[in-house]
This record gives sequence, C-alpha cells and structure tokens, in this order.
Amino acid sequence: MNKKRITQSRRFFPLGMTFIFVFTLILLCPGLSYCQQPSTQKDVYQIELKDGSLVVGTILFEDETSIRFRTLSQVEMVLQKDQIVRKKKVSGQIVEGQLWRSDPNQTRLFFAPTGRALKAGQGYFSVYEIFFPFVAVGITDFLAIAGGMTLVPGMESQAIYVAPKLTPLSVKNFDFSIGALYARIPNEDEGAGIVYGVGTVGTPKTSLTIGAGFGFSGADFEDKPILLLGGEVQISRSAKVLSENWIIPDSEGQLLSLGVRFFGEKIAVDFGLIYPLGADTSGFPFLPWVGFAYNFGGR
Repeated sequence: MNKKRITQSRRFFPLGMTFIFVFTLILLCPGLSYCQQPSTQKDVYQIELKDGSLVVGTILFEDETSIRFRTLSQVEMVLQKDQIVRKKKVSGQIVEGQLWRSDPNQTRLFFAPTGRALKAGQGYFSVYEIFFPFVAVGITDFLAIAGGMTLVPGMESQAIYVAPKLTPLSVKNFDFSIGALYARIPNEDEGAGIVYGVGTVGTPKTSLTIGAGFGFSGADFEDKPILLLGGEVQISRSAKVLSENWIIPDSEGQLLSLGVRFFGEKIAVDFGLIYPLGADTSGFPFLPWVGFAYNFGGR
C-alpha cells in the first residue's frame, strides 16, 4: 500500500471508531422512547378455538373447565376448555398493546456468535451469502455443535467447517460463551480457524456483544486477538437493527457493518452492508450481506 492510501486509512479510522461509539450509545438508549415503553412480564399465549379463530393475550385465571383471558386489545373473555384446539406460549412481550415477538435467532449477529446459548433440542439451519450453509443444534442447555460445507460454484474442493460452542455462564441479562470455528479443505495438510470468548449483556430487545478471538493455522496461533463489538436494537414488532464490527490487529482494514433483521416465529432474514474500513474500495464502498435462518425445536 502506498503512502497516500495509508494516510487515507488513518484519516478514516477515527470515523470508524466514531461509528462504533455512537452505535454503543444507541444500544444503551436511556433516552429512546421505545426503550422506555412499558411492558408486562406475564407470559403471552396464542389460543386456537374450534371455530378457527385465534386470540393472543394473557391468562388471568384458569381452572379445570375454563380460562379467563385478556386479549392484546384489553378485551376480557371466558374460554371454555372444550372449545380450545391448541394453547401455545408465544415468545415475546406486550408493548403498548402490541406483541413484540422475540428474535428466534438470538445466538448470532450477522455471522458472529453472541454469548447466548441454544437450549437442548433447539437448533437452526442458516445460509450466509448464498454459498455458506450452517446447521447448529443444542446438545444440552450449555453445549451446541454447529457445522457445514461451502457450496461455491467452480471450486474443486469445498471447505468443511465445524463450530462447537460452550456457555458456562448464563445469568439475568448476561451470557458468556467460549467456542471455536475450524475450517479445512479435504486433502489439504492443515486447517485454520479461530478460538474465541464472547459475552452479551442486555435484554432480547437491546443488547451489546463484546468478544475476542485468536486465529490459528495448523498448530500456530496469532499473537494478538481479533476483537468483536456488536449489538442489536429491536425497533418494531418483528424487526431489529444489527451491527457487527471486527477490529483486526496489524491490519489497515477493519470491518464495520450495519443492517436490519426481519423475523417471525421461526424465520429470520438479515440484510446488511459491510464497510471494509481502510481498504481500497473504488465505486460502491460497501459489501452486501444477506443471511437466512430457520429455527426449530424447543421454543
């Protein structure tokens, strides 16, 4: 890299740090209205009746024959149990009379893991950038195994990758995990990857994730860690803003990103833009990110 590009990288670097700092302040969000909206902690249920109608709300009282129910629009009713086809607990909170569904894919940002764990029997199938499928399953409430194989057209041999994750600490509003990502092309002598630790603090609506990892190739580990700073803020009933930022040691290019996740009960779709800070980006300076995840089991 010539002196001009190095100078440009140094000039742009404070801008990147400003971006991360501002986003961190947004995550703390004491002054944002949606962070102060009152919400109930009662469990939310969806009840299907024999006539095909659905009601969503909270249970006020239940006995052997009936349920006293309050809908999200604050209508109270008595439902006879012999008219109920299905009663299902819904993951989410009631915010100003609306159900804000919980993100079903809380264990990852765009690609990086959060500190949160998959519970036993939970899992997801995901695809990143079309060519990188990924499957993860919770073996126990604190141990998950993930892996996949690249599907890049034209490659003679595809890479195979595995990613175990252990969550030794999970308390209210804080989770900490350790794990690894290992990838190898068959018939190659050595694989490469990263071992990491990552913590997530906050609620399902608003959280901050900080992590560090050491890259390796074969048996050789890097001397300096790669740092991760990311976060998420739910902005509507089924959408949240995401950011995932990588600080790479001894590198003039850092990776900053910002995007949105749309989600339903089981499906999450991510759209984001990655800015390789300090790199020579002629034309459109952003790299698009697209991710899809289908979550299954145990919710």
